[in-house]
Amino acid sequence: MSIQIRTVDLAVLTRDEKTALVRRSAVPDMDMRTAAAQIVARVRQGGDEALRTANQLYGGGQKTGAVRVEPAELETALAGLDPATRVALESAAKNIREAHLPQRPNDGSIETVPGVRIDRRWSPLRRIGVYVPGGRAAYPSSLLMGVIPAQVAGVGEIAVTSPADDTGSVSPTMLAAAGLLGIEEVYVTGGAQAIAALAYGTETIPRVDKIVGPGNAWVTAAKLVVYGDVGVDLPAGPSEALVIADASADAEIIAADLMCQAEHGPESPVALVTPDAAFAEEVVRHIAKLLPQLERADTIRSALVDHGMIILSQSIPDAIAFANEYAPEHLTIHTMEAAKDALAATAAGSVFVGHWAPESAGDYATGANHVLPTGGLAAAYGPLSVEDCGSWRQVQTLTEAGLATLRPTIGALADAEGLTAHKLAADIRFAGNEQ
Repeated sequence: MSIQIRTVDLAVLTRDEKTALVRRSAVPDMDMRTAAAQIVARVRQGGDEALRTANQLYGGGQKTGAVRVEPAELETALAGLDPATRVALESAAKNIREAHLPQRPNDGSIETVPGVRIDRRWSPLRRIGVYVPGGRAAYPSSLLMGVIPAQVAGVGEIAVTSPADDTGSVSPTMLAAAGLLGIEEVYVTGGAQAIAALAYGTETIPRVDKIVGPGNAWVTAAKLVVYGDVGVDLPAGPSEALVIADASADAEIIAADLMCQAEHGPESPVALVTPDAAFAEEVVRHIAKLLPQLERADTIRSALVDHGMIILSQSIPDAIAFANEYAPEHLTIHTMEAAKDALAATAAGSVFVGHWAPESAGDYATGANHVLPTGGLAAAYGPLSVEDCGSWRQVQTLTEAGLATLRPTIGALADAEGLTAHKLAADIRFAGNEQ
């Protein structure tokens, strides 16, 4: 069995062609955003009834029509969980918690001039909504990745939403994961209607202050619609991976690493960047050999044929420079000096270094967060973190002497901008004290 993957030589591309190669977007097209806005508006106005109607029309609701999962159901799911799966969830949860504990921000204070102190204080959000993908497949790992940073942050209320499958059933493993973390609010709904319910509230679901967690294009479109009325983490598109390798790497392992992310969906872009064309051909041969053994072979093949690339670079530094322009969600580096090369990678959601670092380790077990920016947004955003579950404020405390020191600056700039009330607000405090 053979497979055809597009090959691109960076050396022969024009600047415009290279720009087109790296440009992609996590933002759904305007038609989908318009349709998502209509769903959001109906749920915002109609509450639970509109939410149930949307679940029936678009999928994601329970067969019974019930939206909330009662805490007793979560306890039952946890009690009935396969022991090996429970151990795996507990291990993953422990590592995620350990990885996120050091992220909790520390307050700071500085005195810019004598008598002028600025404090920077961080506090957790009051209430967060965690969207967990579901439907065709269950992702309890994503529940852990969304909930645990909020718990570490100290968020008081955490609501989880996740869609049921095509039969109207909810994954017992996902429910068990919620039970394991002590979550009491789990709602069965998905897509744009779930985002609307979290953003604006219904009779059953109280509104949240921020929504985090990955989802499909409808979830992303709805997040963009509600942004401004509620906080959101970031828009995210299909899972993606870029692998940089030279001939020192194991071609079979590179093939497995590429298929690892292609498995997420037929629209997932994956690419190998290498200066060695013969090595790239060997990788493709291993893909063709391994592919028939995999359960989601059709999905992987579609992703590789439609969105996969072999990118030939002139050198490894050239490959790293391309990766920094591409800004992938996942970046794996298999080179002679992988640790050194990884230091030069400045735009990637999560970087995996060397032979023993498969991306699946980060997806499930290392403790690093797998909710990552896609579509080139890794140039500006990072992984979901504890900081995303809180907010900063600056507190300014001035003494009379401190304000007196700043008064000439305030007055001169206020005059320059024509904002005389600004000047008055400082000057009036000294009225009667000046002779």
